Amino acid sequence: MRISLEQIAREADKSFKLLLTPGLNDLYYWHFHPEWEIVYVEGVSGTRHIGDHISRYANSDLVLIGSNIPHLNFDYGAKKACEQVVLQMRDEFVQLDFFSLPELAEVRSLFSDVKGAIAFCGETKSIAGAMMKEIPSMDAFGQLMQLLRVFRFLGASRERELIPADPVLDRASIRNQARLQQLRRYVEAEYRDDPGTKEAAELLNLSMPAFCRYLRMATGGTFTDYVNRFRIEEARKLLLQGYSVTDTCYSVGFGNLAHFNRTFRRFAGENPSAFRKRHQA
Repeated sequence: MRISLEQIAREADKSFKLLLTPGLNDLYYWHFHPEWEIVYVEGVSGTRHIGDHISRYANSDLVLIGSNIPHLNFDYGAKKACEQVVLQMRDEFVQLDFFSLPELAEVRSLFSDVKGAIAFCGETKSIAGAMMKEIPSMDAFGQLMQLLRVFRFLGASRERELIPADPVLDRASIRNQARLQQLRRYVEAEYRDDPGTKEAAELLNLSMPAFCRYLRMATGGTFTDYVNRFRIEEARKLLLQGYSVTDTCYSVGFGNLAHFNRTFRRFAGENPSAFRKRHQA
């Protein structure tokens, strides 16, 4: 997947940017930006893809995403119109000394809990979502006060799921991402068959030993691990779309169910049947 650095135009008289229903459901927009982001989506079910985390949300979603965390637009693939409220905040806004005030302890705690992103559920999602929908009708000062109310409410809630994800930090990381994207495009084209280590090394203009060292440094594993991780990523998408375990197994390039089950459990932490059943529920 090619990752894009989103350039967010800052407004001189505001510390955050408000977007309403960007309407990107036809665009697969895998991106990151230095700004923190809180997203509320209503009226549609879709895929939540943040870092390596992939899951489904139903009817609505509310997520707080940290700085430089890769994520997919939440309305991607939506089959009908949905309502969105997106607020993007500069990192210096989140780091303000203002938040050290004792009255804002819950807000401070909320931001310190973000190690990637936080997804909210239950009544918290409904109430905070309704609060966010009021923001566009307010003046600039009212918007700021309402945003603080939302953060304070979220900070006090336990109806949350922590989503760990690593940020894209600097230009060196971006260059490394570009190299990995080249490799990923090769694997994406060949994963259903049998991607070759030699062909991948040649694609990156590296000798076999250098390629193996580079991949271990960049991904923490071997080329086989990289291919299998990609296959499991694709398998999760198919299972979320309702495909059977057997059809998914062969669709993503595994030769038998036993190998697929072992590999899925290794990378996803559970077997494919349990993953499918949990998200169907």
